[in-house]
Amino acid sequence: MARTDFKSVDEYIATFPAEVQTKLEEVRGVIKRAIPEAKEGISYQIPAYSHHGPVVYFSGFKKHISLASPPPTMEVFKDKLAGYKTSISVVQFPLDRPIPHELIAEIAAYKVKANTTNRNERT
Repeated sequence: MARTDFKSVDEYIATFPAEVQTKLEEVRGVIKRAIPEAKEGISYQIPAYSHHGPVVYFSGFKKHISLASPPPTMEVFKDKLAGYKTSISVVQFPLDRPIPHELIAEIAAYKVKANTTNRNERT
């Protein structure tokens, strides 16, 4: 994937093999259903969703899909993320396992709520 000037999520997804595209579209659909109010775009050259601040990002790789969200999101979900490779802000979902729809939706909804709460506290 040499291209680094994506203008849309569709352009980003189109650069992957068909089987990875299917999983990326699956993740995209889960996010859009979970947080329809979020704005979809490209940030850091990957798909990004924001609502009163960053919510989630996703990216494709040969063997996994990464879902990223600003801290402390992964810490909040550490029990539910057991069994997945994680870092302070990223979880990897292997392509040879089902995509955890409910978990992705929970993560996205949590971050929207956190962003909204933080925004309201500042005003």
